[in-house]
Amino acid sequence: MSTDHRKTKRTAKPPWIRRRLPSGPEYEKIRSMVREGKLHTVCQEAQCPNIWECFSCGTATFLILGSRCTRNCTFCAVAHGPEGPPDPKEPSNVAEAAAAMGLSYVVVTSVTRDDVKDGGAGHFAETISRVKEKIPGVRVEVLIPDFAGDRAALKTVLDAGPDVLNHNIETVSRLYPKVRPEADYRRSLQLIGRVGDMAPQIPAKSGMMLGLGETEEEVRETLADLRQAGCRMLTLGQYLQPSRTHLPVARYVTPEEFDAWKTAAEKMGFSQVASGPLVRSSYHAGELFEEK
Repeated sequence: MSTDHRKTKRTAKPPWIRRRLPSGPEYEKIRSMVREGKLHTVCQEAQCPNIWECFSCGTATFLILGSRCTRNCTFCAVAHGPEGPPDPKEPSNVAEAAAAMGLSYVVVTSVTRDDVKDGGAGHFAETISRVKEKIPGVRVEVLIPDFAGDRAALKTVLDAGPDVLNHNIETVSRLYPKVRPEADYRRSLQLIGRVGDMAPQIPAKSGMMLGLGETEEEVRETLADLRQAGCRMLTLGQYLQPSRTHLPVARYVTPEEFDAWKTAAEKMGFSQVASGPLVRSSYHAGELFEEK
């Protein structure tokens, strides 16, 4: 893999990207709950720019299967390298924390664990079950890895009854070798397509980062591919470089452009679209779900 992006000088962020640093009693409360439960959140591990807003509102996206990923995508801040078997107490701990936070909509994602037999699908299913047992009437959205294309692993997750199945396409096909060298564009589309075949009652959701060097036509082609695969819900956000060792931002997409992409995606048939510079996969996920 080419490393010519290493230690690049970061471009100054435009004003619409800047966010205040996390602070405040509610933020500290959620952070303490996560720490005491020996849990992880993608908000912290992936350096999400919305962490202050979400923690301050009493929400968090739980990161299961540990905090280290077996893959090493060049855009992602999550640490690389496996760290042993998944914690069998994690599903129950997530459920306990979600109940303590008073959540009615829970988002669960994970690192990719190619070193685990089913890619962690059983762990996802157990987490969904524990959360639903603990919180009557709760909605659970899962943001899953590709499970290396394993159909049985996907079925395990779907059989647990999540309310939304999310798998991010992340970027356009041409950029996969640079952005997601261990992933496969067609494999991700196939996974999204299988959701509709195997569990049509569960909406398929996906997301893209803009600002990595994609062209307008490539974005349109990717959105068309997602719709053809059966994707119903969509998020579009700005790629932000986590550190100088990650891919640099090719350009900052303006809020007006994100608004235009939202309109275009809705015309293409997506039922719910969240599009904006700071939008992330789980940003206001419950509100997006209620729009359907």
